[in-house]
Amino acid sequence: MSLTTQQLSTAPLEKLFWTWQDYKIQYTVMGTGRPLVLVHGFGASIGHWRKNIPALANAGYRVYALDLLGFGSSDKPPINYSVEVWVELLKDFWMTHIQEPAVFIGNSIGALLGLIVLVKHPEIAAGGILINCAGGLSHRPHELHPPIRIVMAAFNRIVRSQLTGKFVFNRIRQKSQIRRTLYQVYHNREAVTDELVDLLYTPSCDPGAQKVFASILTAPPGPSPAELLPKVERPLLVLWGANDPWTPITGAKIYQDAHENGKQIKVIPIPNAGHCPHDEVPDIVNDQIVGWLNNS
Repeated sequence: MSLTTQQLSTAPLEKLFWTWQDYKIQYTVMGTGRPLVLVHGFGASIGHWRKNIPALANAGYRVYALDLLGFGSSDKPPINYSVEVWVELLKDFWMTHIQEPAVFIGNSIGALLGLIVLVKHPEIAAGGILINCAGGLSHRPHELHPPIRIVMAAFNRIVRSQLTGKFVFNRIRQKSQIRRTLYQVYHNREAVTDELVDLLYTPSCDPGAQKVFASILTAPPGPSPAELLPKVERPLLVLWGANDPWTPITGAKIYQDAHENGKQIKVIPIPNAGHCPHDEVPDIVNDQIVGWLNNS
């Protein structure tokens, strides 16, 4: 008899630490078998995979997850954050802890990082699973209508300012505001629990969190999925919450087009789910991941 996600997720995640470029990085590992690397999205941490790690380990995989530099319980130094920093972190993590081709599984920005890894460091990757993949670390100016572009430029200046940045960050990180934001991006409000709010709120109290927020929010967007896809030579599974208002499912079209042009890509919409289907409907997502892995 298989265990449900609820039963499996009660197993505590072991919290381990690794030093990377003099910074402390938190990670966890569970299970044995082919390696998987789970990469969270903006503001999240390994805890956002709490409903997935035990289930994937129970299915016969060795599952790694880490808090990216600047997030979770990893250090939050005042550096210029970029996708390149995190891709280098993932490559070095693989070299230290894994050393055999792994499947990179990411949500949102974490999915974009996984896609970049497949292109920049294909030797470390056996494939990728993208869950509501972000189009960039930030919006590109040409993607915004002129009035919104002006507003975003002004907001970026406010966030960067020594005078106003802390005020804005302290408003955004309030638990009530985090909950309101989650209500926007989760289709099912019942999935927005106190535990989930705390997962996002607690790291925001760490020293340095405000400067990390400002740096990331005003960082370059990095390469787009449309630029990366033609260079991908590994199989991809693309899962997309069909009710995502942040990265709408129309964003999955480029992956479907690439599949029709011969790329080894499978696209699966996840009904009744928003931006984080792995947390909102974990049983469905876990089944799709395991089914694809077992046949790839």
